[in-house]
Amino acid sequence: MRRSNKALVLRALFAILLFATGIISGTQAASASQGQPSNSQSAQQQPVQDLTPPSDAEAERAAAAAAAATTNQPAPDTTTTHAPAGQITTGKGGTYSIRKDVEEVILYATVLDPHNRMVTSLDRNAFTVYEDGQPQKITSFRQSDIPVSLGIIIDNSGSMRGKRNAVNQASLNLVRASNPDDEVFVVNFNDDAYLDQDFTSNINLLREGLEHIEARGGTAMYDAVVAASDHLAKGAKLQKKVLLVVTDGEDNASRDSLEEAVHRVQGDAGPTVYTIGLLDNDRQAKRARRALERLALETGGVAYFPKDLSEVDDISKSVAHDIRNQYTIGYKPTRPQAEGGFRTVKVEAHGEGRTKLQVRTRSGYYASQKQASAAPAPNPQTSR
Repeated sequence: MRRSNKALVLRALFAILLFATGIISGTQAASASQGQPSNSQSAQQQPVQDLTPPSDAEAERAAAAAAAATTNQPAPDTTTTHAPAGQITTGKGGTYSIRKDVEEVILYATVLDPHNRMVTSLDRNAFTVYEDGQPQKITSFRQSDIPVSLGIIIDNSGSMRGKRNAVNQASLNLVRASNPDDEVFVVNFNDDAYLDQDFTSNINLLREGLEHIEARGGTAMYDAVVAASDHLAKGAKLQKKVLLVVTDGEDNASRDSLEEAVHRVQGDAGPTVYTIGLLDNDRQAKRARRALERLALETGGVAYFPKDLSEVDDISKSVAHDIRNQYTIGYKPTRPQAEGGFRTVKVEAHGEGRTKLQVRTRSGYYASQKQASAAPAPNPQTSR
C-alpha cells in the first residue's frame, strides 16, 4: 500500500512538471508572435532609404544559428561558393545572381535592326565594347532572360488623380509580363517619395501598394528617382536593376536637381531607367520631356510619350519585352576602377547581313559610387 501511494505521488509530480513546462513554452511562443510585426505593416510608409533588407546569406546564417541554438549543434557553414565571373547561378529559393569580378563592368544591351526589330541571335564575336574610346576585352557574355530587381515609381500628385487607375493596371501587367522571379517594389511620390510596397513578387501586395492613391501636392520626381535608386543599391538581391518612372508633368518640388538624379543612376551597378511621360503640349511639358529622355538615354532605357492614356498598357508590355531580351556583356576596363571618375561607354554590334545594327546601353558610368559627388539622398517622410 505504501509503495502504491508513493507511485501515485511521483506520477502526480511528473504530470505537474509537464503541465508547467507546456505553459512556459506556450507563453514564450505567444510573446514572440505578438512582438513580431507583419511584413506588410513594416513596409508601409517607410522612408525609401531606411529600408535595407538583409541579404540571403545573412538570413541563412541567422536561421542556421537559431536552429543550432535549439539543438545545441554548431551552425552549418552557409558561406556562398561563387561561380566564375560572368556566370549566372541559382541560389536557394530560386534566387538568381550574376557573379562578377570587382573590376568587371556589366552592361545590358538591346540590339535593334534598321526596322527597329530586336536582334537576339548574336554571339560574343559580334560585339565590340569601347570605354573612353578604347576597345575593351569582353570577359563574359550571355543572351538570356534573367530576373531583375525592379522599382516602379509613380507620380501621385494632384494632376494624376484621373490617370492612376489606368497607370496602376499597366504597371501590374508589366509585372505579369516580366520574369516570374523578378523582385519588385513600389514608390508613390508627390512632394515626397513613399515606399508603399517593398521588394516582392506577390501581385496582390503590389496591387495594394499601387492603390495607395492620395493624388495631391507637387511633383518631386528627381528626389523619387534618387531615393529609389539608393533603395535598389541597398536592398536588391539581383544584380540587374531597372526603374520605371511614370509622371504627367515637370518636377516642381525636388531638393535634388536633374543632374544629381542622373549622376546617382549612373553608378557602375546603376539601374536601367524606363520613363513614361503623360504630358501636354506646353512649355513645362517640353522641359519634363527632356528630363525623362535624359534619364532613359543615359542608362540604356527608353522614354515613352503616349498620345493617349490607353497606350500605357501596351508600353508597359514593351518595357517587359525589352528587359527580357537583352544581352549581358562584361568586360574588365583597361584603366583600373580604383582611379574612379566617369567613363563613357559605347557598344557596337556587327552581324552577317546586318551592317546597321543599333545597340542601346548605358552611355557611361562612374567607376566607383564613392567617387560620385551627388548630394545625399532625400529623406522622405514616414507619414502622409
